[in-house]
Amino acid sequence: MGIILKPIDIVDDISQEDFREKYLKPCKPVVIRNMARKWPAYQKWTMEYMKEVVGDVEVPLYDSSKADPAAPINTPTTKMPFRDYVDLIQREPTDLRIFFFDPIKFAPKLLDDYVPPKNLMGGFLDKYPSMFFGGKGSVTFLHYDIDMPHIFHTHFNGRKHVLLFEYKWKSRLYKLPYATYALEDYDIANPDFEKFPALDGIEGIECFLEHGDTLFMPTGWWHWMKYLDGSFSISLRAWDKSWAVKAHSLWNLAVQRNFDNFMKGRYKKRYMDWKERKAVEIANNALKRGLPK
Repeated sequence: MGIILKPIDIVDDISQEDFREKYLKPCKPVVIRNMARKWPAYQKWTMEYMKEVVGDVEVPLYDSSKADPAAPINTPTTKMPFRDYVDLIQREPTDLRIFFFDPIKFAPKLLDDYVPPKNLMGGFLDKYPSMFFGGKGSVTFLHYDIDMPHIFHTHFNGRKHVLLFEYKWKSRLYKLPYATYALEDYDIANPDFEKFPALDGIEGIECFLEHGDTLFMPTGWWHWMKYLDGSFSISLRAWDKSWAVKAHSLWNLAVQRNFDNFMKGRYKKRYMDWKERKAVEIANNALKRGLPK
């Protein structure tokens, strides 16, 4: 059977009414082709322009290696001047990535180059949205966002492969306890079903983003991303109106993350080994019970 992937819905433009009824309320992803084509960024945000306006700010970089059990989540692998990193991803494949970087703090004029889609929904969070850069072949591991936002993720200067899974599949995805990411021992794009049988039969959505495409990812959706070219994206984040979602976000940020960091710091590999064993146990149990139903 394998993983069942459906193509994502794609629209050129969409009205507020259609967006709310077809995608926001049912929490269904969609790609909007023309939203960012109306931004100044669509023409201006080349690699050379980003180097020019951001400059030599030192940025944290992350690779595809398995996380250090003793380190807090999102601990960087290395650092590099931004300009040098952009030269690197233009020149050659690399698994080094920048994520949750705010170049706009160093180049405020970038704020004038995009427009949050407030015509579609309210609740946008960040004055400085997050940007993500990756070299050809680099991968963002399978996870969902800890603060549970709705995300409008717009890609620039290349292509990106994205796999999406609804939150209900978390147990079958080998979610680690007290974390918002999955076991890192399998490749969701090419899984070994003998070693990870709970993945067999899960359902997801596949899409390929090109320059100017905007992906709407509803709250709680798991996502895996692979840069097919050296390129970058910007994520505009918005709160869901539900108090249950807000409470889940607060729990993740204020309780779960702090507990997880404390346990990793104190018990290191022993704690991580337990988490991995537990993820496998939970996944196998979910498979036996036919979850989710």
